[in-house]
Amino acid sequence: METIAFVFIFLLGTIIGSFLNVVIYRFNTGKTLVKGGSICMTCNKKLCWYELIPVFSFLIQSGKCRKCASNISHQYPIVELATGLLFALLAVHFLPILLISQFKFIFLMSIYAFVFSLLMVIVVYDIRHKIIPDKLVYAFILISFLLLFIDSTGLNSIFILPTFMNVLAGPILASPFALLWLVSRGAWMGLGDAKLVLGIGWMLGLSTALTAVTLSFWIGAIVSVSLLLLSSKKMNMKTEVPFAPFLIIGTLVAFLYNIDIFSLASIFN
Repeated sequence: METIAFVFIFLLGTIIGSFLNVVIYRFNTGKTLVKGGSICMTCNKKLCWYELIPVFSFLIQSGKCRKCASNISHQYPIVELATGLLFALLAVHFLPILLISQFKFIFLMSIYAFVFSLLMVIVVYDIRHKIIPDKLVYAFILISFLLLFIDSTGLNSIFILPTFMNVLAGPILASPFALLWLVSRGAWMGLGDAKLVLGIGWMLGLSTALTAVTLSFWIGAIVSVSLLLLSSKKMNMKTEVPFAPFLIIGTLVAFLYNIDIFSLASIFN
């Protein structure tokens, strides 16, 4: 029964991932996000329902448009698969809560699926355009602040009062990033990264968020050095690499596996 549930959640994630692709391509283009059918970006052919099945349509069509045979971006199946996997991992994370209350499980699963879907859009948009849209990051900040009043462990009542340190977690973590942006005039760090860290601090709490930021620097360093050594393109130390994806990956890892390498919570308590 659990296997069927996880498969359903994974498939639901791929469907949401298909919608996220639409958001990523249409955001800030003046096009509506919900109206208007999907079309081929090359020949403008309106796509039929069987050409929009997440992942499978891409595989069946060999990654090409059925009319003009132009290549379909690999972003489509990658985002769909990644979102499906994300939803499945969130379900595993909240599985112990399901034994306590089905309502709490659905409530928390829905909220965090929405939050990480928003972060997924930020990741891909930042990779494509080297910028974090204000509308998206402000939405994340607002939701993260509201998460201060929700117990994500499911052990207590759904709504709680945050501690003073949890309220300060976002500004404390965001301040060094904002300072780097100010001192370097945007050369070392974008202001969007500082805004993103503000939301991460509120969502995870000071200690876990600090762990997430640390992980993001480690992951970023490994990926950047690997790209520098292995890429056939002309890359050097001055090549701009978006940092938001690493911040969000670090956040996801710290959240899913409750990683806290600093254990600051015990000190403040």
